[in-house]
Amino acid sequence: MRKLILLGTGNAMVTKCFNTCFALNIDNEYFLVDAGGGNGILAQLEKAQIDMTKIHHLFITHAHTDHVLGVIWVVRKIATLMNQGKYKGKLHIYCHDKVKMVVETIANLTLKKKDLAQIGKNIIFDVVEDGDQREILDMQVIFFDILSTKEKQFGFSAEFADGMNLCCLGDEPYNEVCEIYAQNADYLLSEAFCLYGDRDIFKPYEKHHSTVKEACELAEQLQVKNLILYHTEDKHIDKRKELYTDEGKQYYYGNLYVPDDLDVINLK
Repeated sequence: MRKLILLGTGNAMVTKCFNTCFALNIDNEYFLVDAGGGNGILAQLEKAQIDMTKIHHLFITHAHTDHVLGVIWVVRKIATLMNQGKYKGKLHIYCHDKVKMVVETIANLTLKKKDLAQIGKNIIFDVVEDGDQREILDMQVIFFDILSTKEKQFGFSAEFADGMNLCCLGDEPYNEVCEIYAQNADYLLSEAFCLYGDRDIFKPYEKHHSTVKEACELAEQLQVKNLILYHTEDKHIDKRKELYTDEGKQYYYGNLYVPDDLDVINLK
């Protein structure tokens, strides 16, 4: 059984949910994607009942605070488990060169020497470039540059052993260069900053983000089977699922998911 666990679904400045990050659960092992903006990631992992000794693969999309600062806490926790003899194997961190520099800089400034000693030994950075492929768990993963004009950012496409595929576009609007990864995807993860009707309130375009309407129009155009919307505002958190679903279904006719934090999606 493969599962997608949404650890956080909000944008950078949310207070009513956690920043966008998620984990793929495959045969009791986890591929963690981003880690939110702080040590709240430890609480989210605990609530999701994710055993950190089962996290051996971590991908960081980019170096913005709401994606990278939680990584420091994940590294600290796993380094501690390693030092206690409670973690077997290595933690592989996939990221581009700038992310590596940022994480290493913060770690060097903040972590204890015995935790830092695990970096390069059992905590391994795997710096990827556009188009690089890796075999992770039962997935063939391709990392790709989304060509952000704001901050260097990578997404990824994962093909599972049975041929099913999943594409993560990061947290910015779709760029046509990503078509080869997103077209006909079984599952597409896409940001949707706010409702189209609220665009004058939240000003998504100024922040290099899109609305529910545009994300859904894109998914329909790309003939995506399942669309997962995240990286949203939180002012409508109590009714977000209903409101976003109602707007999205006007433009997208596949399976639409508007998850809350800690929701689990079975990947079939």
